[in-house]
Amino acid sequence: MSDSPLKLIGTDGSRYYAWDLKPGKLLVGRKPEADICIPDKTVSRNHAELDISGNGGGCSVLDLESHNGTAVNGTRISSRVMLKAGDTLSFGQTEFRLSSGEDSTRMGSSTTPKLSNTDLDKSVVLSLNEVLKPLPTKVTDLPELFPTLSEMARMLVLPEPKEVMLQRSLALVAKVIPAERLAVLFTQEDGTNIYVAASLLPSGKDPGTFTLSRTIINEILTNKSAVLMGDPTEDNRFAEQKSIVQLELKSAMAVPLFDEGKVLGILYVDTTNPMHRYSNDYLRLLATFGNIIASRLLNYSLLQERQEKQVLDAELKRAASIQQKLLVKESPLIVGYQVHAFQEPCLTVGGDLYDMASLPDGRLLFLVGDVSGKGMGAALLMSNILASFRILYQDPKFDLVRAVSQVSLQLYAYSDPSDFATLFIGLINPATNQIDFINAGHNSPLIIRKNGAREYLEPSGTMIGAFDFSAWTEQNITLLEDDLLFIYSDGVTEAQHGELQFGEERMEQHLDNLRHFESEQISGRLMKEIESFVGDSPRSDDITMLVIKRGK
Repeated sequence: MSDSPLKLIGTDGSRYYAWDLKPGKLLVGRKPEADICIPDKTVSRNHAELDISGNGGGCSVLDLESHNGTAVNGTRISSRVMLKAGDTLSFGQTEFRLSSGEDSTRMGSSTTPKLSNTDLDKSVVLSLNEVLKPLPTKVTDLPELFPTLSEMARMLVLPEPKEVMLQRSLALVAKVIPAERLAVLFTQEDGTNIYVAASLLPSGKDPGTFTLSRTIINEILTNKSAVLMGDPTEDNRFAEQKSIVQLELKSAMAVPLFDEGKVLGILYVDTTNPMHRYSNDYLRLLATFGNIIASRLLNYSLLQERQEKQVLDAELKRAASIQQKLLVKESPLIVGYQVHAFQEPCLTVGGDLYDMASLPDGRLLFLVGDVSGKGMGAALLMSNILASFRILYQDPKFDLVRAVSQVSLQLYAYSDPSDFATLFIGLINPATNQIDFINAGHNSPLIIRKNGAREYLEPSGTMIGAFDFSAWTEQNITLLEDDLLFIYSDGVTEAQHGELQFGEERMEQHLDNLRHFESEQISGRLMKEIESFVGDSPRSDDITMLVIKRGK
């Protein structure tokens, strides 16, 4: 370890930090009294301990059993680890770099490249298209340029933390463009403020004191332009800005890190040395570097999106597994009947539900429902409705109207007005072959009699969860030998091929041809007909079918 004083520099995404690391044990954590306080929710109150030895004796880090862990150079640690200057440390989701005083020195040659002297005494604003035009020959002939561009291009594929990449980028820029200060700035998520994500100050100033002109920043963020100031104090637009005058800038440049139609950040350089006054050629050169950095930043964003999608996919798969376990796998046995349920969600999780249960008095309860909406929200409502009904099944005096009313009022009380469900619920009495039912705004189930006659069981009340009152009437039918009752969600009739829907008429025709098969075969063969009809068209809704057939 060098004898140079150590610093810990980095960002939590909203602020830039720079701590001088004095000898001793330093507590890193979220609590205010920590020696190094990082107020980020992913950092534990007592997160880690840094042990700084004096006289160049070394530096080490120990994780204090934090919730989100401590990592060194991307690897999570489980015991004390020795550190060296340049190492990256991650506390939760925040990233920092261990820096020595040597990092504050100028990188590259101190000789000023001889570039064009055009328009040195006035500030200019160039569009992004203009500034990214091919570099002139006198610039491309610079001996440091192509090795530096090649090194920056390598960063596009290097698997290193963002903060490390930005710091290395500034060091490479400093090899070609003389500057007293270099920085990459990002905007916060709300777009109202900016923060320094990385900086290089060859003059040795503490990064924590880094200040910039908001005038320059606004010019870039608002107009997506590159800005060159030959002498800010001579430009009427900037001369009255105290932040510029106080810095006594002689020349400054800033270019947007622009990709995919948006400004990802700002690359900024300035100088107080009158010998280092920038030109349009310098601005084009800075924009070239900025374009490479922007490409790398976009890769980080795409990687983060992919990681977030992987997490979401895993959560959806877990939710789908839970949802499938909530559904009845095998139909309860009921003498003289064939009962089979089928479901296929159009997304990973769905909003259709079905259930079957033998009640204490020997009757078979069945239901099919369709929750408003799709995806995770609909799946949560589906599980809530299913759980609510199952609590009521054990009531010796189970009553359809009372059960539907209770579940509907609960759904109405604890959900948004747009959260409701259609429902068909019924009870089969095997002694009388009578089916008592309520159709709460659901698709009308179809009965196909043994002689081919068709009947629809029309709604006898509104959907559940939509209103704070009860409005359902219990009805009943009798199933005769070989009669078929088909209950379904609208994913069956509304299955689409282009603009054409499967429809009730096509469903009736197929069921009429299939009614002699067993209940499980009926749902399976009908699903094949639907798939054949839909073809390559995207699925638009969940499909649920419940087939009840009297007879063996």
